[in-house]
Amino acid sequence: MPVFRKNIILKLVILSKQTFNSMLILGIETSCDETAAAIIEGGKGNKKVKLLSNTIASSLSLHATTGGIIPEVAAREQVKYIIPVIEKVIENSKLKIENLDAIAVTIGPGLIGSLLVGVETAKTLAYVFNKPIVPTNHLIGHIYANFINSEPRTKNQELEENEILFPAIALVVSGGHTDLVLIKNHGNIKWLGGTRDDAAGEAFDKIGRLLELPYPGGPAIEKMAGLGNTNRFNLPEPLIDSDDFDFSFSGLKTAAFREILKLKEKNNDKLTEVDIQDVCACLQKTIINILIYKTLKAAKKYKVKSILLGGGVSANQALKKGFELEIENWKLKIPLFIPEKRLCTDNAAMIATAAFFNYKAVPWQKLTANPELYFD
Repeated sequence: MPVFRKNIILKLVILSKQTFNSMLILGIETSCDETAAAIIEGGKGNKKVKLLSNTIASSLSLHATTGGIIPEVAAREQVKYIIPVIEKVIENSKLKIENLDAIAVTIGPGLIGSLLVGVETAKTLAYVFNKPIVPTNHLIGHIYANFINSEPRTKNQELEENEILFPAIALVVSGGHTDLVLIKNHGNIKWLGGTRDDAAGEAFDKIGRLLELPYPGGPAIEKMAGLGNTNRFNLPEPLIDSDDFDFSFSGLKTAAFREILKLKEKNNDKLTEVDIQDVCACLQKTIINILIYKTLKAAKKYKVKSILLGGGVSANQALKKGFELEIENWKLKIPLFIPEKRLCTDNAAMIATAAFFNYKAVPWQKLTANPELYFD
């Protein structure tokens, strides 16, 4: 092996075990249709990191016309966006790439074509600028969106930083995933349960499509649900009484579909605005009930000190209010943490933050995308 390569690999091994007083990390996220980059700063002993710069380019408008993401289209757009996005995030931070201490990149799970855009770009930057590279799990990234300080500092900021305590329960809920994990400490995560079929966000999207609402369905359903009658339809709550922490939303989706068909049969294959509002209200209420019950059941069993939400569905305000109400009803004195709305959906800040708290650099030659990656 050439001497220069041995030196680089040795340096990376040392860095992976090193404790940094302060770190600047460039995060890259391309697991789905977003092309995102961000720079965070973390210091020794910090409970949260500081977000210095954050940029996202999305091809959502293209996918909205087809009612869903077309992987090839997403990857082609990401090839166009990736370098401009990274250049912009570095420029906005008023730093140079030479100032950065490491590069973090999503290696999975996700769409293989999209993942490869980010992974190959990160490998190239790591090689050219001789930077350590940290492979990061997208799902764990969603959890670590809760460890980002992006608002201006206040005199109470230090108190806020000390609120997230371990052990903690984290619910990752998005269009592709619904999972409950127990976090004993940074780097020590145990998967408790997940969906056996559709994810919660997927159920929102598919019912939204049946109701002819804009894509993605989650935000549209949330808006309509606020105007609807939550008691009009009696929808099932699959697995809510099971002894495990698994979820299932396929049967709920089918039940909602049947109600939609009944409504159309009564009204010449059409839905009134009231019908749509009521279906959305009942669907949202049922999904939220299931998510909250399972999460609080796990929180109580494992006697956790914090509850964390992450993923696109965690931006739903009814979900937040439901959690707050039920935590009080259950008489649980456990703080709830939800990322600010713009950090709930896919972003690179969460990837860089997860890398900071779970720092393990690898040689760029060994970095590979893994679309099937799950919780370790």
